[in-house]
Amino acid sequence: MLDQVAGKLSKWPFFLGDALLLGAAFCLYRPSPLPAGPWHLFFAVSCVVVGAGLGILPFVLEYQATMRVAEAGALTTVVAQIKDLERLAGQIASATGQWQNTQEQADKTAAAAREIAERMAAEVQGFTQFMQRANDGEKATLRLEVEKLRRAENDWLQVLVRTLDHVFALHQGALRSGQPNLIGQMGSFQNACREAARRVGLAPFTANDSEPFDDQRHQLAEGDAKNATDALVAETVAAGYTFQGKLLRPALVRLRDGPATPAAPPDLPKLPADKAAGC
Repeated sequence: MLDQVAGKLSKWPFFLGDALLLGAAFCLYRPSPLPAGPWHLFFAVSCVVVGAGLGILPFVLEYQATMRVAEAGALTTVVAQIKDLERLAGQIASATGQWQNTQEQADKTAAAAREIAERMAAEVQGFTQFMQRANDGEKATLRLEVEKLRRAENDWLQVLVRTLDHVFALHQGALRSGQPNLIGQMGSFQNACREAARRVGLAPFTANDSEPFDDQRHQLAEGDAKNATDALVAETVAAGYTFQGKLLRPALVRLRDGPATPAAPPDLPKLPADKAAGC
């Protein structure tokens, strides 16, 4: 009884049944000349009631069908939404699994990075300690080598200065001998020795005759330098020396008012060790 095209219930059979029942009730109640009996009334009322029910029934059935269709549509929508929720739940579960996997990988990476950083810090600390020990060892070795070089430099400066002092004494002896050939030979020899000494930075110097006494460059062979103010140099007993531009030893001189000059200086001043090492 459901119309497949309109989707509505056909009402004419119900209306037809209603009309027939009402007609039957009328037939039962109208033709009788006598008052109707209880059975006639009962059947007439029954036909009216059943006819009214048949008239109302199609509307009730149509309403129920409409409600079922609406419920089915709502159920279909709910099922679709549930499917969407299930799909969304699956996506959320997949994303959660991926996030957990990513978190585990990140934790492993962080642990590996932390381990690498700790190892690098240990390596850097070990390398720093090794370099510190090596640096201290090299400093100690270099300090020892410098000390050795200073002592060696002081030794060869002492030897070179003593040699030049003896050459100067020989030249002074040649001058006192008055022999021109000897004076010339000793002068050439002294100049050659001094030139060789200048190549290593050692330069001898002497005080000129009548040169004013200078306590920074001159040293008295005898007497006190405090009493030599405004005095003039008579002769140079021993040459002074500078090493690489610094005064190494002042020249040993005698003043004009001093005693007679001996044949050779008895004791030449020693080269200061600290000055030789520092130059």
